[in-house]
Amino acid sequence: MKVILKTTIKKLGKIGDIVTVKPGYARNYLFPNDMALRENKKNIDYYEKIKDEIKKSEEKKLNDAKILIDKIKKLKITFDREADEKDQLYGSISKKEIIEYLLEKEIKVKSDDILIKNQIKSIGEHKIEISPYDNITEEISIIINKN
Repeated sequence: MKVILKTTIKKLGKIGDIVTVKPGYARNYLFPNDMALRENKKNIDYYEKIKDEIKKSEEKKLNDAKILIDKIKKLKITFDREADEKDQLYGSISKKEIIEYLLEKEIKVKSDDILIKNQIKSIGEHKIEISPYDNITEEISIIINKN
């Protein structure tokens, strides 16, 4: 199914792109969340009329993402965890724990925006990537201390 994107979606496309997606994805996610329009003559004309409003909202999202990255850069993210004598954690640090930590600091990040390349299973400093908007990525250090 071809759709016109009303918002930039990671790994799919930018505003105004006409992309092909599976019908279920369009029906169950894109259309209910007002992220896309079906591709037809009427909707192409409609999109041309509302293009400026959409671009303004995307610029706002971009600015919000930059502000979010600046806030996160100022933070020192640390966790205190139990570990064995070889400094291996009993368990690991998950995206959910990072999101909760950031929420305590009044910073809202989605799970999709966090990329943990290597599982955090040991004491020390670890790197994760936070990408709140397309092409805006910041590498953040997370420090794990022994309890």
